[in-house]
Amino acid sequence: MTTWNHVADIGGAALLLVGALVCLTGVIGLLRLPDVLARSSAATNPQTLGILLLTAGVALRLRSWADLGTLALVVFFQLLTSPVAAHLVARVAYRTGQIGDCALLFDELAGTQATTAAQRDNGP
Repeated sequence: MTTWNHVADIGGAALLLVGALVCLTGVIGLLRLPDVLARSSAATNPQTLGILLLTAGVALRLRSWADLGTLALVVFFQLLTSPVAAHLVARVAYRTGQIGDCALLFDELAGTQATTAAQRDNGP
């Protein structure tokens, strides 16, 4: 006879396995993709989903209110910081010229970047 605890343990183990595989695909993408924009996407999108699945699996395994609160904080801060970090990495790569013209379909910042650089060089 299966009980709720047994089903929760099996579901938690499955979520842990799937979350670990999703994180692994993010790491493989981080190592294999050619440019900064693709790498920053591979570093953030699968990792965020992987962390969500891992914390859901741990929550099913632990089943304690204190642990659930801690896991909720982990998820909250992961969702808060991951997109900001990816945006900052892409912004720095763009400003330092690490992104080639072929990587962008349309460069909306092309005119503003040149104007900002000219103002910085010539003074206010």
